Amino acid sequence: MGWVDPTPIQLRTIPLILSGRDVIGSAQTGTGKTAAFALPILTKLGEHGGGTRALILEPTRELAAQVETAFRDYARHTNLEAAVIYGGVGYGPQNDALQRGVDILVATPGRLLDHIERGTCRLNRVEFVVLDEADRMLDMGFLPDVRRILDKCPRQRHTSLFSATVPPEIETLISWAMHEPESIEIGARRSPAETVRHLIYPVAESQKTDLLIAMLEGLNYDSVIIFCRTKHGADRAAALLKRNNHAVAVLHSNRTQRERELALEGFRNGKFEVLVATDIAARGLDIANVSHVINFDVPQHPEDYVHRIGRTGRASASGDAFTMMVAEDSMHVEAIERFISQKIERSKLDGFDYRYTAIFDAPKSGVSARDSKMKMSRIGSGYHFGPSKRRRR
Repeated sequence: MGWVDPTPIQLRTIPLILSGRDVIGSAQTGTGKTAAFALPILTKLGEHGGGTRALILEPTRELAAQVETAFRDYARHTNLEAAVIYGGVGYGPQNDALQRGVDILVATPGRLLDHIERGTCRLNRVEFVVLDEADRMLDMGFLPDVRRILDKCPRQRHTSLFSATVPPEIETLISWAMHEPESIEIGARRSPAETVRHLIYPVAESQKTDLLIAMLEGLNYDSVIIFCRTKHGADRAAALLKRNNHAVAVLHSNRTQRERELALEGFRNGKFEVLVATDIAARGLDIANVSHVINFDVPQHPEDYVHRIGRTGRASASGDAFTMMVAEDSMHVEAIERFISQKIERSKLDGFDYRYTAIFDAPKSGVSARDSKMKMSRIGSGYHFGPSKRRRR
C-alpha cells in the first residue's frame, strides 16, 4: 500500500497486540488506527478456516463498511475472508457470507444480535474482539448490546478498545471485559489537529442561512462538510444549497442505506462538492481532501467539536474549520474552549451585511469588546476567501 514507516499509534499498538496484551487506545483522527489493530490481528490469524475468529464492533454502518474494506485491502494477499453486517439492508447476502464462513466479522451491535438470535452467527471461536469508537457506541445506547455480544464470545480472548474519551460507563465495561489492558494515548485527546485553523462567526439567528450561502460563494475550497445538529436541519440546509446550484449530498440516520452509500461515494469521488451531515459523519470516516468544515450549528458536546473539525486537516494536511455562533450558543462555545484549552478567534465575513446582534457587544471567552471588534476584521486571502474554486460540472 506504499507505507514505509508506522504512525505513532501503530508503532505502540502493533507490538502489544502481537504479544497478546489487551489494549486501550486513543489517538487523533486520521492517524492510522484501523491498521494499528487490523495488521497484527491478520498476522495472528494466519490462514483461513475455523469460523469467525476476529470480531470488530462499530457504532455506524459507514464505519463498519469502511473498516471491512480496510481489512480486505490489508488481507488481499492472504486467503483470510472478511464480511460486514449492519442494519438497513436485507439479510440474504449477510446470511450467505456467514454460511460460507468468514475469519473477520465487522458489525454494528444491533444487526449482529439479530443474527445471533436467528442462529445464523456464532461467536464461540472468536479470538480477537475490537470495540471501536466505544464512546460513540455509549452515546448511541449500544453498551447493553455490546455486553450481550461479549457474553457470546469466549472468555479467553484478546480485546482491544478504542475511544476518544473514557467516561465511567466505559471504565465499567473495561473492568468487566478486559484483562490488565495497556493504555496508549497518542497526542492530547482534547486537542484538534494543529494543522486545522478554526474561527467562529458570530451572527444573528435570522442570518445563518444567508451567511452560509455567502461563505460558500466566497470560499476557495476543494470539498466542504457542513454539520447540522438535527436531521431536519440537515435536510433544510441541503435543500437551500441545492437551490443555489451547489452539488450536495446528505448524510444522516433517516436516509436509506443506499442513499447513505451513494452520498459518501459521490462526495469521495467529486460528484458532490458539499456534504451536509449530522454527527453520524463526525467520527472515523476516512474522507480525503476535505478542505473545509463548517459547523452550521455549534455542537452541544465539546468532544463532538474536535471530532467534527477532525474531518479536515487529516494526515498532517492543512484545513479550515468555521463555526457559526448565535447568542444561545455562547455556553456551548465556552465549554468547547475550556475543553480544548484555547480561545477560538471570532471573525466576520468581509462584505456581508450583518444585522445587529447583542453577541457582537458581549463577547465571551474572556475577550474584551474592544479586542473582539478588532479581531472581527475582514477575512483576507489567508483564510481562503476569494473567487470560488468549485468544481466544474
